[in-house]
Amino acid sequence: MKSRNDTSIPVFSRGTWESGEIISRLGRGEIGGKATGLMRLSRDLLAGVDQAVHPEFEVAVPRMVILGTDIFDSFIAMNNLGPLLETPVSDARVAQAFGRAALPPEILGDLRDFISQVEVPLAVRSSSRMEDALAHPFAGVYATKMLPNNQPDVDTRFNRLVEAIRFVYATTYMKAARGYFQGLKEDHAEEKMALVIQEVAGNRYGTRFYPQISGVARSFNYYPNGSARTTDGVVNLALGLGRQIVNGDRSWSFCPACPASPPPFNDVGDRLRNTQTAFWAVNMGPPPPPDPMGETEFLLNPDLSVGEQDEILDHLVSTYDPGADRLRLGLAAKGPRVLDFGPILVGETLPLSDLMKKLLPLAERTAGCPVELEFAIDRRPDGVYRLCLLQMRSMAIPEGESRVSPVELIEPGVVVASERATGHGIKTDIADIVYLKPETFETSQTPAIALEINRLNGGLLVSGRPYMLVGFGRWGSADPWLGVPVDWSQINGARVIVECAFRDLNPDPSQGAHFFHNLIAVGAFYLTVRGRGSSRVEWDWLQRQPVEQETKFVRHVRLPKPLQIRVDGLAGLAVCKVGGDA
Repeated sequence: MKSRNDTSIPVFSRGTWESGEIISRLGRGEIGGKATGLMRLSRDLLAGVDQAVHPEFEVAVPRMVILGTDIFDSFIAMNNLGPLLETPVSDARVAQAFGRAALPPEILGDLRDFISQVEVPLAVRSSSRMEDALAHPFAGVYATKMLPNNQPDVDTRFNRLVEAIRFVYATTYMKAARGYFQGLKEDHAEEKMALVIQEVAGNRYGTRFYPQISGVARSFNYYPNGSARTTDGVVNLALGLGRQIVNGDRSWSFCPACPASPPPFNDVGDRLRNTQTAFWAVNMGPPPPPDPMGETEFLLNPDLSVGEQDEILDHLVSTYDPGADRLRLGLAAKGPRVLDFGPILVGETLPLSDLMKKLLPLAERTAGCPVELEFAIDRRPDGVYRLCLLQMRSMAIPEGESRVSPVELIEPGVVVASERATGHGIKTDIADIVYLKPETFETSQTPAIALEINRLNGGLLVSGRPYMLVGFGRWGSADPWLGVPVDWSQINGARVIVECAFRDLNPDPSQGAHFFHNLIAVGAFYLTVRGRGSSRVEWDWLQRQPVEQETKFVRHVRLPKPLQIRVDGLAGLAVCKVGGDA
């Protein structure tokens, strides 16, 4: 979805918010990719929703004000911030410069009028020119800042809003964005940032504000299970704010066509270990220590027991019965809670899967291509559930000829084989492999491993050498016990990314929305290796290869000849092969 300069969006003025207008704007520049998607949701998709089919739900788009890219241009120019892009500077230096910069005076009055009308939590979200573009979606590169916006005086709320705007602007110049542009070989100076200031979907529970359910729905499923097809789509669900999903933390996935299908866990214990145990909420209590350049300044991350205290888990959990060694739907029994959304998906207490089956094709028709939808569900005072659409992105799906048959996974010379692979095509230019050493790997050391990977990635990127990255658990997980917590700028030179099971580290494949869009942006392949069936990494072969560099936890080898790497995104199969005997 191309960023637009849509002059038909009403200009914000006093009374615009109170009138109920979904979208209004400040400035006359482009509105960016995220805002363009939201505009199409509010104008096109909602018009096609028959609210009478599912009276339990209201489908809506939360109200918002968009700041055009011309405001960003004025902000950069009047504070002379452009030179920060010309030389390498630390994120701390960027934060300092943006934190003391002034917003253009012509918008301050409008922003103050806006904040004087609004006393609900707000999300200040990036919407850059390049963000959410199909060719290079910048998902997760820029920040979102949540504000409780519950201070009694307008001055304080106004100051917090200004700080949040400066922070999101600052992420345009920070390390993650620099690395992303470097990996794409795009001109960073051409980027322009619009902003979306939007109501946060949810309800207040004491000192916490959050939606009962957040979700990401994709109309194309790279990992269909059982009888599901790729075109049936897939939905990830979580309790609380959607940060849980888009950052790649634990969430629950299901196919709308078969929502009650057994999950891909070995047993009940595996499900207990690998489902969500904490959630994100906006802090509505006493203000925390000031951290205006921190994305989570006003966020809380309580554990699941807090959600039970808030009495919102009735549709969301199953309970483990140790005597029967089974899960029972709901909260009636005593025992550990498992956030598997069983009452909704199996017990059908809410027709969410049926609603998703209608929304995803409608969104595809609206966008003209496969899509990813972000949404949140809260509850109105009258008991109706409000499904709030928060974002619509285009998805790239496999095209062209690159077929891999199952028998090829066991042929001689195959050194990595995957039965769950994303991407499509052939790569013949990768002779460098960076992998975690099995003999030294410890989950407690994953933050240190991330730093070692970062150094190796930087050198390979400067040398123009794409590489294969092989590790255990999830790459880029926000939970260091699920994998190595790298951000994209630390692995942006990798063009094949492999996630392997290791000991008791066997989480589901990465499902973070940002992770997938980053892969699409650079055309990277993503392989999951569970070590079952034909899926494997030939570790003995790997350890015989010539070592280029080595750290405590990571080894970089360089092969005499590049690998031949083929991925069939339609079948989900991949082979990485060398010439001669392995």
